[in-house]
Amino acid sequence: MGNKRDYYEVLGVSNTSTDVEIKAAYRKMALKFHPDRNPGNKTAEDNFKEAAEAYEVLRDPNKRQIYDQFGHQGLEGTGFSGFRGFEDIFSSFGDIFEDFFGFGGSGRGRSRVPRGADLRYDLQIDFMDAAFGTEKELKIDKMETCPECQGTACKEDTRPETCRSCNGVGQVSHSQGFFTVRTSCPVCRGTGQLIANPCEKCSGTGRTRTVKKVFLKIPPGVDTSSRLRLNGEGEAAPYGGQPGDLYVFIHVKPHEFFQRKDIDIYCQIPISFVQAALGDKIEVPTLNGKKELEIPKGTQYGDMFRLDKEGIPSLRNGRRGDQVIQVLVKTPTGLNKKQEKLLKDFANLESNKLSNKLKNILKGNYNV
Repeated sequence: MGNKRDYYEVLGVSNTSTDVEIKAAYRKMALKFHPDRNPGNKTAEDNFKEAAEAYEVLRDPNKRQIYDQFGHQGLEGTGFSGFRGFEDIFSSFGDIFEDFFGFGGSGRGRSRVPRGADLRYDLQIDFMDAAFGTEKELKIDKMETCPECQGTACKEDTRPETCRSCNGVGQVSHSQGFFTVRTSCPVCRGTGQLIANPCEKCSGTGRTRTVKKVFLKIPPGVDTSSRLRLNGEGEAAPYGGQPGDLYVFIHVKPHEFFQRKDIDIYCQIPISFVQAALGDKIEVPTLNGKKELEIPKGTQYGDMFRLDKEGIPSLRNGRRGDQVIQVLVKTPTGLNKKQEKLLKDFANLESNKLSNKLKNILKGNYNV
Protein backbone atom coordinates (compact mmCIF):
# COMPACT_ATOMS: atom_id res chain seq x y z
CA MET A 1 0.00 0.00 0.00
CA GLY A 2 2.99 2.28 -0.59
CA ASN A 3 5.07 4.19 1.95
CA LYS A 4 2.25 5.36 4.16
CA ARG A 5 2.64 7.05 7.51
CA ASP A 6 1.50 5.35 10.68
CA TYR A 7 -2.22 6.05 11.14
CA TYR A 8 -1.81 6.88 14.83
CA GLU A 9 0.93 9.35 13.94
CA VAL A 10 -1.29 10.94 11.28
CA LEU A 11 -4.02 11.72 13.85
CA GLY A 12 -1.58 12.51 16.65
CA VAL A 13 -2.89 9.78 18.96
CA SER A 14 -1.46 6.63 20.51
CA ASN A 15 -2.38 2.98 19.88
CA THR A 16 -4.10 2.95 23.28
CA SER A 17 -6.37 5.93 22.52
CA THR A 18 -10.11 5.43 22.92
CA ASP A 19 -12.67 5.78 20.14
CA VAL A 20 -13.74 9.14 21.58
CA GLU A 21 -10.14 10.44 21.55
CA ILE A 22 -9.60 9.22 17.98
CA LYS A 23 -12.80 10.88 16.76
CA ALA A 24 -11.88 14.15 18.49
CA ALA A 25 -8.43 14.07 16.89
CA TYR A 26 -9.91 13.50 13.45
CA ARG A 27 -12.44 16.31 13.88
CA LYS A 28 -9.55 18.65 14.65
CA MET A 29 -7.55 17.50 11.60
CA ALA A 30 -10.57 17.61 9.26
CA LEU A 31 -11.44 21.14 10.34
CA LYS A 32 -7.84 22.31 9.91
CA PHE A 33 -7.31 20.83 6.43
CA HIS A 34 -10.86 21.02 5.01
CA PRO A 35 -10.68 22.02 1.30
CA ASP A 36 -13.12 24.89 1.81
CA ARG A 37 -10.72 26.42 4.32
CA ASN A 38 -7.66 25.79 2.16
CA PRO A 39 -8.71 26.49 -1.46
CA GLY A 40 -6.07 25.44 -3.97
CA ASN A 41 -3.73 24.11 -1.26
CA LYS A 42 -2.53 20.70 -2.50
CA THR A 43 -0.69 19.92 0.76
CA ALA A 44 -3.84 20.56 2.79
CA GLU A 45 -5.86 18.35 0.42
CA ASP A 46 -3.36 15.50 0.85
CA ASN A 47 -3.42 15.91 4.64
CA PHE A 48 -7.23 15.95 4.59
CA LYS A 49 -7.36 12.67 2.63
CA GLU A 50 -4.64 11.08 4.78
CA ALA A 51 -6.47 11.93 8.00
CA ALA A 52 -9.75 10.56 6.62
CA GLU A 53 -8.10 7.28 5.66
CA ALA A 54 -6.51 6.97 9.11
CA TYR A 55 -9.83 7.64 10.82
CA GLU A 56 -11.69 5.15 8.59
CA VAL A 57 -9.33 2.41 9.79
CA LEU A 58 -9.00 3.34 13.47
CA ARG A 59 -12.73 3.90 14.04
CA ASP A 60 -13.54 0.38 12.78
CA PRO A 61 -12.73 -2.29 15.45
CA ASN A 62 -12.01 -4.99 12.85
CA LYS A 63 -9.78 -2.81 10.65
CA ARG A 64 -8.00 -1.42 13.71
CA GLN A 65 -7.25 -4.90 15.04
CA ILE A 66 -5.82 -5.99 11.68
CA TYR A 67 -3.77 -2.78 11.41
CA ASP A 68 -2.41 -3.13 14.96
CA GLN A 69 -1.33 -6.69 14.24
CA PHE A 70 -0.20 -6.53 10.62
CA GLY A 71 0.18 -2.86 9.67
CA HIS A 72 -0.71 -1.36 6.28
CA GLN A 73 -0.04 -4.57 4.37
CA GLY A 74 -2.53 -6.47 6.50
CA LEU A 75 -5.31 -4.17 5.31
CA GLU A 76 -4.69 -5.30 1.73
CA GLY A 77 -6.33 -8.61 2.63
CA THR A 78 -9.51 -6.79 3.67
CA GLY A 79 -9.81 -5.03 0.32
CA PHE A 80 -9.39 -1.60 1.98
CA SER A 81 -7.82 0.91 -0.38
CA GLY A 82 -8.72 4.28 1.09
CA PHE A 83 -11.10 6.86 -0.38
CA ARG A 84 -11.62 7.71 -4.02
CA GLY A 85 -12.13 11.43 -3.47
CA PHE A 86 -13.68 14.19 -1.37
CA GLU A 87 -17.25 13.08 -2.08
CA ASP A 88 -16.48 9.64 -0.69
CA ILE A 89 -15.10 11.21 2.49
CA PHE A 90 -18.02 13.61 2.91
CA SER A 91 -20.59 10.84 2.43
CA SER A 92 -18.84 8.55 4.92
CA PHE A 93 -18.31 11.15 7.67
CA GLY A 94 -21.27 13.44 7.05
CA ASP A 95 -22.16 13.55 10.75
CA ILE A 96 -18.77 15.04 11.59
CA PHE A 97 -18.91 17.71 8.88
CA GLU A 98 -22.43 18.67 9.90
CA ASP A 99 -20.93 19.84 13.18
CA PHE A 100 -18.64 22.21 11.26
CA PHE A 101 -20.85 23.59 8.53
CA GLY A 102 -24.46 22.54 9.25
CA PHE A 103 -24.40 19.87 6.55
CA GLY A 104 -22.10 17.15 5.30
CA GLY A 105 -20.88 18.09 1.83
CA SER A 106 -18.97 21.34 2.40
CA GLY A 107 -19.48 24.97 3.27
CA ARG A 108 -20.40 25.90 -0.29
CA GLY A 109 -24.01 24.72 -0.11
CA ARG A 110 -23.60 21.40 -1.91
CA SER A 111 -26.82 19.36 -1.81
CA ARG A 112 -26.59 16.05 -0.04
CA VAL A 113 -27.43 13.18 -2.34
CA PRO A 114 -27.69 10.04 -0.23
CA ARG A 115 -25.03 7.39 -0.68
CA GLY A 116 -26.01 3.88 -1.76
CA ALA A 117 -26.25 1.20 0.92
CA ASP A 118 -23.32 -1.06 1.68
CA LEU A 119 -23.98 -4.77 1.18
CA ARG A 120 -22.75 -7.87 2.99
CA TYR A 121 -22.01 -11.20 1.32
CA ASP A 122 -20.96 -14.31 3.28
CA LEU A 123 -18.69 -16.56 1.23
CA GLN A 124 -17.58 -20.06 2.20
CA ILE A 125 -14.33 -21.28 0.60
CA ASP A 126 -12.20 -24.41 0.84
CA PHE A 127 -9.16 -24.64 3.10
CA MET A 128 -6.81 -24.88 0.11
CA ASP A 129 -8.36 -21.83 -1.58
CA ALA A 130 -7.72 -19.86 1.60
CA ALA A 131 -4.11 -21.06 1.68
CA PHE A 132 -3.24 -20.33 -1.94
CA GLY A 133 -5.80 -17.69 -2.96
CA THR A 134 -8.43 -17.94 -5.67
CA GLU A 135 -10.97 -15.96 -7.67
CA LYS A 136 -14.71 -16.35 -7.21
CA GLU A 137 -17.70 -15.20 -9.21
CA LEU A 138 -20.42 -13.80 -6.97
CA LYS A 139 -24.03 -13.13 -7.87
CA ILE A 140 -25.27 -10.09 -5.97
CA ASP A 141 -28.95 -9.24 -5.70
CA LYS A 142 -29.01 -5.45 -5.39
CA MET A 143 -30.39 -2.14 -6.57
CA GLU A 144 -28.60 -0.88 -9.69
CA THR A 145 -28.88 2.34 -11.70
CA CYS A 146 -32.02 2.21 -13.83
CA PRO A 147 -31.07 1.37 -17.44
CA GLU A 148 -34.05 3.29 -18.79
CA CYS A 149 -33.34 6.70 -17.25
CA GLN A 150 -29.66 6.15 -16.37
CA GLY A 151 -30.34 7.13 -12.79
CA THR A 152 -32.02 10.48 -13.48
CA ALA A 153 -35.38 9.07 -12.28
CA CYS A 154 -37.06 11.08 -15.08
CA LYS A 155 -38.88 10.14 -18.24
CA GLU A 156 -37.03 10.45 -21.52
CA ASP A 157 -36.40 14.04 -22.66
CA THR A 158 -37.28 15.44 -19.23
CA ARG A 159 -35.07 16.66 -16.42
CA PRO A 160 -35.40 17.11 -12.66
CA GLU A 161 -36.68 20.47 -11.54
CA THR A 162 -34.92 22.66 -9.01
CA CYS A 163 -36.62 22.55 -5.64
CA ARG A 164 -38.22 25.94 -5.00
CA SER A 165 -38.26 25.42 -1.26
CA CYS A 166 -34.46 25.38 -0.95
CA ASN A 167 -33.53 26.80 -4.38
CA GLY A 168 -31.62 23.62 -5.18
CA VAL A 169 -29.31 23.81 -2.17
CA GLY A 170 -30.87 20.85 -0.39
CA GLN A 171 -30.78 22.76 2.90
CA VAL A 172 -33.07 25.22 4.62
CA SER A 173 -32.03 27.65 7.34
CA HIS A 174 -33.76 28.39 10.61
CA SER A 175 -32.80 31.24 12.91
CA GLN A 176 -32.53 30.44 16.59
CA GLY A 177 -31.47 33.56 18.47
CA PHE A 178 -27.95 34.46 17.37
CA PHE A 179 -27.49 31.15 15.54
CA THR A 180 -28.60 29.90 12.15
CA VAL A 181 -29.30 26.17 11.95
CA ARG A 182 -29.32 24.34 8.60
CA THR A 183 -31.36 21.17 8.09
CA SER A 184 -32.25 18.99 5.11
CA CYS A 185 -35.01 20.42 2.97
CA PRO A 186 -38.25 18.57 3.86
CA VAL A 187 -39.63 18.97 0.32
CA CYS A 188 -36.75 17.47 -1.73
CA ARG A 189 -35.20 15.55 1.18
CA GLY A 190 -31.85 17.16 0.69
CA THR A 191 -31.42 16.43 -3.02
CA GLY A 192 -32.16 19.96 -4.21
CA GLN A 193 -34.34 18.56 -7.01
CA LEU A 194 -37.90 17.38 -7.64
CA ILE A 195 -39.03 14.75 -10.16
CA ALA A 196 -42.06 16.10 -12.00
CA ASN A 197 -42.11 13.35 -14.69
CA PRO A 198 -40.87 10.12 -13.07
CA CYS A 199 -39.45 7.23 -15.09
CA GLU A 200 -42.03 4.45 -15.38
CA LYS A 201 -39.51 1.60 -15.19
CA CYS A 202 -38.09 2.63 -11.81
CA SER A 203 -41.09 4.66 -10.58
CA GLY A 204 -38.94 7.74 -10.22
CA THR A 205 -36.31 6.24 -7.96
CA GLY A 206 -33.50 6.01 -10.52
CA ARG A 207 -32.85 2.38 -9.51
CA THR A 208 -34.06 -1.12 -10.36
CA ARG A 209 -33.39 -4.43 -8.69
CA THR A 210 -31.12 -6.84 -10.54
CA VAL A 211 -28.67 -9.70 -10.04
CA LYS A 212 -25.14 -8.65 -10.95
CA LYS A 213 -22.09 -10.88 -11.39
CA VAL A 214 -18.92 -9.60 -9.74
CA PHE A 215 -15.49 -11.21 -9.57
CA LEU A 216 -13.64 -11.33 -6.28
CA LYS A 217 -9.90 -11.95 -6.05
CA ILE A 218 -9.16 -13.70 -2.75
CA PRO A 219 -5.54 -13.26 -1.62
CA PRO A 220 -3.54 -16.20 -0.18
CA GLY A 221 -3.72 -16.43 3.60
CA VAL A 222 -7.29 -15.31 4.27
CA ASP A 223 -9.06 -16.86 7.21
CA THR A 224 -12.56 -17.00 8.62
CA SER A 225 -11.98 -13.60 10.26
CA SER A 226 -11.11 -11.92 6.93
CA ARG A 227 -13.35 -9.30 5.32
CA LEU A 228 -12.83 -8.11 1.75
CA ARG A 229 -14.19 -4.85 0.34
CA LEU A 230 -15.22 -4.17 -3.25
CA ASN A 231 -15.50 -0.42 -3.78
CA GLY A 232 -18.67 0.73 -5.52
CA GLU A 233 -20.21 -2.75 -5.71
CA GLY A 234 -22.90 -2.06 -3.13
CA GLU A 235 -26.30 -0.68 -4.00
CA ALA A 236 -26.67 2.24 -6.38
CA ALA A 237 -27.69 5.48 -4.75
CA PRO A 238 -30.94 7.17 -5.68
CA TYR A 239 -30.66 10.23 -7.94
CA GLY A 240 -27.10 9.51 -9.06
CA GLY A 241 -25.37 9.54 -5.68
CA GLN A 242 -22.27 7.60 -4.67
CA PRO A 243 -22.78 3.80 -4.77
CA GLY A 244 -22.21 1.77 -1.63
CA ASP A 245 -19.53 -0.87 -1.16
CA LEU A 246 -19.74 -4.65 -1.02
CA TYR A 247 -18.20 -6.36 2.01
CA VAL A 248 -17.44 -10.05 1.60
CA PHE A 249 -17.04 -12.01 4.83
CA ILE A 250 -14.91 -15.13 4.43
CA HIS A 251 -15.75 -18.46 6.06
CA VAL A 252 -13.14 -21.21 5.57
CA LYS A 253 -14.24 -24.84 5.60
CA PRO A 254 -12.25 -27.08 7.99
CA HIS A 255 -9.78 -29.52 6.42
CA GLU A 256 -10.03 -33.24 7.14
CA PHE A 257 -6.29 -33.53 7.88
CA PHE A 258 -4.76 -30.09 8.50
CA GLN A 259 -5.61 -27.66 11.27
CA ARG A 260 -4.62 -24.00 11.11
CA LYS A 261 -3.30 -21.81 13.92
CA ASP A 262 -2.47 -18.32 12.65
CA ILE A 263 -0.07 -19.02 9.74
CA ASP A 264 1.13 -22.44 10.97
CA ILE A 265 -0.65 -25.69 10.15
CA TYR A 266 -0.78 -28.77 12.36
CA CYS A 267 -1.34 -32.46 11.64
CA GLN A 268 -0.92 -35.87 13.29
CA ILE A 269 0.94 -38.81 11.72
CA PRO A 270 0.81 -42.41 13.05
CA ILE A 271 4.10 -44.37 13.24
CA SER A 272 4.91 -47.83 14.53
CA PHE A 273 6.75 -48.37 17.81
CA VAL A 274 9.61 -49.90 15.79
CA GLN A 275 9.95 -46.70 13.76
CA ALA A 276 9.85 -44.70 16.99
CA ALA A 277 12.53 -46.84 18.61
CA LEU A 278 14.90 -47.30 15.67
CA GLY A 279 14.18 -44.13 13.70
CA ASP A 280 13.05 -43.89 10.08
CA LYS A 281 12.44 -41.61 7.11
CA ILE A 282 8.81 -41.27 6.15
CA GLU A 283 6.76 -39.26 3.63
CA VAL A 284 4.18 -36.86 5.02
CA PRO A 285 1.51 -34.81 3.20
CA THR A 286 1.95 -31.02 3.05
CA LEU A 287 0.04 -28.22 1.33
CA ASN A 288 2.56 -28.49 -1.51
CA GLY A 289 2.64 -32.27 -1.88
CA LYS A 290 4.59 -35.03 -0.13
CA LYS A 291 7.76 -34.19 1.83
CA GLU A 292 10.30 -36.40 3.61
CA LEU A 293 10.43 -36.31 7.42
CA GLU A 294 13.20 -37.92 9.46
CA ILE A 295 12.07 -39.72 12.63
CA PRO A 296 15.02 -39.90 15.05
CA LYS A 297 15.73 -42.91 17.26
CA GLY A 298 13.86 -42.92 20.55
CA THR A 299 10.96 -40.78 19.37
CA GLN A 300 8.18 -40.65 21.97
CA TYR A 301 4.40 -40.53 21.59
CA GLY A 302 3.29 -36.93 20.95
CA ASP A 303 6.67 -35.58 19.89
CA MET A 304 6.47 -32.58 17.55
CA PHE A 305 8.44 -32.00 14.36
CA ARG A 306 8.51 -28.85 12.24
CA LEU A 307 8.77 -28.39 8.47
CA ASP A 308 9.89 -24.84 7.72
CA LYS A 309 7.80 -22.66 5.40
CA GLU A 310 5.19 -25.32 4.68
CA GLY A 311 2.34 -23.38 6.30
CA ILE A 312 0.05 -20.49 5.30
CA PRO A 313 1.36 -17.22 3.77
CA SER A 314 0.94 -14.15 5.95
CA LEU A 315 -1.46 -11.47 4.70
CA ARG A 316 0.93 -8.91 6.14
CA ASN A 317 4.19 -9.76 4.40
CA GLY A 318 3.68 -13.00 2.45
CA ARG A 319 6.01 -14.99 4.73
CA ARG A 320 4.91 -18.61 5.04
CA GLY A 321 4.32 -20.27 8.36
CA ASP A 322 5.51 -23.77 9.25
CA GLN A 323 3.92 -27.20 9.33
CA VAL A 324 3.99 -28.83 12.77
CA ILE A 325 3.69 -32.63 12.79
CA GLN A 326 2.80 -34.61 15.91
CA VAL A 327 3.66 -38.32 15.80
CA LEU A 328 1.34 -40.88 17.37
CA VAL A 329 3.14 -44.14 18.23
CA LYS A 330 0.74 -47.02 17.61
CA THR A 331 0.79 -50.15 19.81
CA PRO A 332 0.78 -53.27 17.60
CA THR A 333 -2.18 -55.65 17.73
CA GLY A 334 -2.81 -59.13 16.32
CA LEU A 335 0.73 -60.37 16.98
CA ASN A 336 1.73 -63.89 15.89
CA LYS A 337 3.70 -66.24 18.17
CA LYS A 338 7.09 -65.29 16.74
CA GLN A 339 6.40 -61.60 17.24
CA GLU A 340 5.21 -62.22 20.80
CA LYS A 341 8.39 -64.19 21.60
CA LEU A 342 10.58 -61.41 20.24
CA LEU A 343 8.76 -58.85 22.34
CA LYS A 344 9.04 -61.04 25.46
CA ASP A 345 12.78 -61.43 24.88
CA PHE A 346 13.04 -57.67 24.49
CA ALA A 347 10.98 -57.17 27.67
CA ASN A 348 13.30 -59.46 29.64
CA LEU A 349 16.30 -57.40 28.54
CA GLU A 350 14.53 -54.19 29.57
CA SER A 351 13.06 -55.44 32.86
CA ASN A 352 16.17 -54.81 34.94
CA LYS A 353 16.45 -51.19 33.69
CA LEU A 354 12.80 -50.46 34.42
CA SER A 355 12.97 -52.22 37.82
CA ASN A 356 15.89 -50.07 38.92
CA LYS A 357 14.10 -46.90 37.78
CA LEU A 358 10.96 -47.86 39.71
CA LYS A 359 13.00 -48.52 42.86
CA ASN A 360 14.54 -45.04 42.64
CA ILE A 361 11.11 -43.44 42.17
CA LEU A 362 9.80 -45.26 45.27
CA LYS A 363 12.78 -43.88 47.21
CA GLY A 364 11.82 -40.34 46.17
CA ASN A 365 14.42 -39.93 43.45
CA TYR A 366 12.24 -38.76 40.57
CA ASN A 367 15.08 -37.60 38.29
CA VAL A 368 15.53 -40.95 36.56
